[in-house]
Amino acid sequence: MKSSPYNATVVAKILLTPDLMILRVRTDTPREKFEAGQYTTIGLLAKEQRSANSVITLEQLPPDFLIKRPYSIASANHETSNFEFYISQVKSGQLTPRLFALSQGSRMWVDEEILGVFKLKDTPEGCNIVMVATGTGLAPYISFLRSHIKDNQDIKLAVLHGAAYPWDLGYYSELTFIQNSFDNFYYFPTLLKADKNWNGLTGYIETHLENGLLENVGIEINPEKTHFFLCGNPKMVESVSIFLEKYNYSKHSQTNPGSLHVEEY
Repeated sequence: MKSSPYNATVVAKILLTPDLMILRVRTDTPREKFEAGQYTTIGLLAKEQRSANSVITLEQLPPDFLIKRPYSIASANHETSNFEFYISQVKSGQLTPRLFALSQGSRMWVDEEILGVFKLKDTPEGCNIVMVATGTGLAPYISFLRSHIKDNQDIKLAVLHGAAYPWDLGYYSELTFIQNSFDNFYYFPTLLKADKNWNGLTGYIETHLENGLLENVGIEINPEKTHFFLCGNPKMVESVSIFLEKYNYSKHSQTNPGSLHVEEY
């Protein structure tokens, strides 16, 4: 009999909507300390059941095939056994419908390695940090704030998060709490399908950037003074990148450091 590849246990599953959740897992053994912004790979066997509101796919996988996908870590970087992931369900996908069928106590697989070069700590001392996300692209920023907000009170930090509806704003309460607790942090959620009960920003992130949203809180769009991090929908990443090019921002890489850091998914 084959031994199970599973090495982690679900300790909490917070269903924000039928297709959006926060998943917390505890690994059987600790991982190495990681940098906020990095990711790891998680997985389930194909024999696991799918969520009730998913779509059965035509592609059938062998029952013992381990379906794996990378996910940014939302937990603080000192949490080396307890990991948090922010996940949206792709109804016709192979992994996420199975993840959404999990419950507290379920077993799953989490990679031993934590990887990625999207490290928010890779900014020069004294530079402001603007974190732009759509959907679950917010996860690496939650990790950064949980890990480093107390150590970065000498610079300005901002999160711009785009979503469709208010209930798609995962971490709204936590980010609002951080904004109320730290004078140097600004949280700007913006909705595309807001109703009359929403009093916040509406529309696309790049529109607010063009209208001086950051300058209004004293954050200058200048590659020498402010680093931008982009994570989420490729269309958002492209649009905001084009906007920043006008300010002479260049994309960061390990060989060519720049003030624009991009993580696409």
